[in-house]
Amino acid sequence: QVQLVESGGGLVQAGGSLRLSCAASESIFSYIDMGWYRRAPGKTRELVALITRGGNTNYASSVKGRFTISRVTANNTVYLQMNSLKPEDTAVYYCNAEETLRSYWGQGTQVTVSS
Repeated sequence: QVQLVESGGGLVQAGGSLRLSCAASESIFSYIDMGWYRRAPGKTRELVALITRGGNTNYASSVKGRFTISRVTANNTVYLQMNSLKPEDTAVYYCNAEETLRSYWGQGTQVTVSS
């Protein structure tokens, strides 16, 4: 069974850091790409960061320079290092993995940034 399990969310003060983890049940190279999305209260889901199978990355302009997506193949895990967090980053963060014919989603992890 393909599963994506997020962890690392929590409450942090503005300016602080968190690292989110997404553990996949199979090799991350099974996927065309993997990424982190978020949904803030009252807003639509948006892409935060993406890493392709080849290692290329993309970031939302709002997080560029603050967030870093990375992967550790041995652990089948993708990380999102979040630095200089702002209250606007408060959202539920979801891990996503894309295959040719289907997508997989984690259950989400809450990130709350206080002023």
